[in-house]
Amino acid sequence: MTRHPGPRAPRRTASPVLLFLAALLALLPALSVLTAPGARAADGDPAVSLSKKEAGKGGEITVSGSGWRAEALLMLLICGQSTPERGVVGGTNSCANADGRAVTTDKKGAFSKKLPVTEPPKPCPCVVHVATVTGEQALADAVFTVAGHPVADLPEQTGGGKLAVLATTRLEGDSSLLTWFGAPPARRLVFTVGNLGSAPVKDPVFEIGTAHGVYAPQWEERQWRGTVAPGAKAQIKLPVELSAGAHGDYQVSLRYGEKVLAEQPWGVGRPWGVTLFWVLLCLVVPAAVFRIGMAVVDKVRPRPVGSHRTRTQATRRRPKRRGRTGTGAGRDATTAPGATPEATANATANATATTDATTAVLPWFTPDSAPAENRPRPTTKGQA
Repeated sequence: MTRHPGPRAPRRTASPVLLFLAALLALLPALSVLTAPGARAADGDPAVSLSKKEAGKGGEITVSGSGWRAEALLMLLICGQSTPERGVVGGTNSCANADGRAVTTDKKGAFSKKLPVTEPPKPCPCVVHVATVTGEQALADAVFTVAGHPVADLPEQTGGGKLAVLATTRLEGDSSLLTWFGAPPARRLVFTVGNLGSAPVKDPVFEIGTAHGVYAPQWEERQWRGTVAPGAKAQIKLPVELSAGAHGDYQVSLRYGEKVLAEQPWGVGRPWGVTLFWVLLCLVVPAAVFRIGMAVVDKVRPRPVGSHRTRTQATRRRPKRRGRTGTGAGRDATTAPGATPEATANATANATATTDATTAVLPWFTPDSAPAENRPRPTTKGQA
């Protein structure tokens, strides 16, 4: 008995799509290896390196960094009384702020900038301090020695002290008249702190941040001179100032170390004096320009021929004062003692000419209404 083999099942061949997916999965580890260094550089801790570890005043070093946020604005400073472990003791008051440099990182978070070597206000140990100016705070320090600069031990660390705000913060002060015209608004942030630690806190350095709208706060360091003993409390007043012309709703924040202790809203009025000034300027300047233009036009416009001569003659020709009658002058001349007949005739002719000229110049007089010598005088009551 023989077996007849049945029909064979067809072989299944892998489709091209499956082969492509398998090849892509095989290449994924290699792609991750190629892209890993760049990702680590962008997501790692910020790093700073120096071209020289020591240099004297007047020299120059190159500061390089990596691992920073892309396109971030950084500030480079040489600070005294600082170490990478403890940071900058005393804040930026220990740094040469006037000779610092600013730099912006590239898209990979790296930078390179030349920094002049200057002596910080505090003795060494020194560092090159690099910190972000805006946005999320990040910083890094690199050990550096300023040749010829004094060296001193760091102040004792008082890590046992811990400050906390015990009462509600408030803003003191009023706006002056200059603030109404755009001067920087200024207040004092008043708060009470208590030392909850076991060690005294001496000359603490606070940070005051002002934020407007959705923008991140701009932090400024404020140092308070004094000591807060363990278990004691102290009232602290720190100045707060905004930029010129600032108005709207602001948020004032108080930070000590890495912790925000308090926040206080601040509503700043609009400087209406500036608006009034521009409104008056827009009204006064066009009016003054119009007046000047009209004066110039009146000065340079052409005059009609003979107008000046006619005006001069009319001004010079003025009627003479007369008595009650137009023939007063003639009567005086004729009645004067010793007058000759020729003088009397001339005086009479002059008086007649003057009366005619008066009648011609003053049209509201008519010959009938002019006074006459022979007209009978009106009689009064009780006279014959």
